[in-house]
Amino acid sequence: MQYGKLNCWEYKKCGREQGGRLASGISVCPAASDASFDGINSGENGGRFCWAVAGTCCAGKVQGTYAEKRESCMDCEFYKTVCAEEGTANLRTKLLRFVPPGCGRSILRGMTLKHIKKGERFINQGDRGDASYIIQRGSALVVVEKEGEFHPVDHRGEGDILGMSALFTGEPRHAHVEAESDMVVWVISREEFNDISANDPDLLEFLTEIVADRFDSKRPLAERTIGKYIATGIIGRGGNSIVYKGVHNESGISVAIKMMRHNLSMRPEFFNNFLNEVKIISNLNHKSIIRVYDAKERFKTLFIIMEHLEGESLSDMLKRLNSIPPDVAANIITQMGHALQYAHRQGIVHRDINPDNIFVQKNSRVNLLDFGVACPIGTDDYFSGGAMPYLAPELLDGDPADQRSDIYSLGITAYELVTGKRPYPEENTGDLIKIKRSMDIPDPSERVSGLPQNLRRFICKSCIRDPDKRYQDMAQGLDDLLTREGASAFSIRAGETI
Repeated sequence: MQYGKLNCWEYKKCGREQGGRLASGISVCPAASDASFDGINSGENGGRFCWAVAGTCCAGKVQGTYAEKRESCMDCEFYKTVCAEEGTANLRTKLLRFVPPGCGRSILRGMTLKHIKKGERFINQGDRGDASYIIQRGSALVVVEKEGEFHPVDHRGEGDILGMSALFTGEPRHAHVEAESDMVVWVISREEFNDISANDPDLLEFLTEIVADRFDSKRPLAERTIGKYIATGIIGRGGNSIVYKGVHNESGISVAIKMMRHNLSMRPEFFNNFLNEVKIISNLNHKSIIRVYDAKERFKTLFIIMEHLEGESLSDMLKRLNSIPPDVAANIITQMGHALQYAHRQGIVHRDINPDNIFVQKNSRVNLLDFGVACPIGTDDYFSGGAMPYLAPELLDGDPADQRSDIYSLGITAYELVTGKRPYPEENTGDLIKIKRSMDIPDPSERVSGLPQNLRRFICKSCIRDPDKRYQDMAQGLDDLLTREGASAFSIRAGETI
């Protein structure tokens, strides 16, 4: 373990950790066992937060509450070490990284500098604050008050921002904040912050990471709440969004929470795509299409609450296995075919079928994801998005998308599954477009010996350049795919090997 991440029992060598040499004596120290503090300052349990944990075993005796041991803990070398390390650690979410020494353009220009005495409470839970604080020097403790009792839940050091919710929503404060030591802070009003964020794209990127960091936590902070849902940790990051695992606050049902990145939320076309995804999927009800439960605008961005799936994307499965056995590929494509057939009958074309948007669950069910660029069949909007290797040639010419363009994308996906490669060279985008317009795909049976004729036929006909010569609807493709050999039972699950 790196020195900068040492827990208190490793630094003190007290032996009171779980399995430690003295743990069977008095007891295991709460700092080494209380999981409610897990992850704070990147420590295990309360191991880098021990001064705020009641009943710790330190200096040969059991300590009292934080209030009772405050003075002695503030003089502890371990506390001072953690504070010094946290002043430079986790710069990804430190606001002061945007104001390097000597920088001519400082986001702190115009803000008020404030001195806070040790022990002073400068943020009160329940207040409707209109300002936040950036710590320049010193450290603070975040304390949640519940049923008359005070529960320390977090520690903030130099460069951290406090009272973030006030900048975004003006909601009541979710916790008290007390100065652990004498502090120097910059005070930033909501108006100043709005002006900065509207004109600084780098800061908007950074805002996403601040929010992401707050939600990627096990600690009991109300800042992790999105409507009726609580984010419990990041499960995926993409160029457009960050996805969290979460739970419904009352029922305990697991969900996925998709947060749009802030720099994109300020761009109407991306924001509208997110709203489009909510509108379309919420009206679809099919076992192979991911379900959307809710959408919330908070923290100056949009959150989509959807069904939580356990497994892996088809693209990750391909990376792991290189190619998929024909019978398994046929089953995946059959499930996707039924999903598309349903969507098309509802008048919706997906427009972005590719392995990244197909998810294989641990129970072997396959789900279609990401309807962010979906539209009614025949929409003439000069769409130019979607993954280029999977786009039908007619879309490259500006023709409106319909069910046949989705079928083409599914055919390219099927080709990639069985061969492990896409059909055209992709080193140069311009050359790829020319080839897609002028040449049909190569016969997949030339790369895969013994490829079942029904699967070969489906791939080849789905990928004909002329949409009038393709399957005209998904029902025709499914009939061909399931003729004769048919698709055998699904023989691989997410995460398993062949």
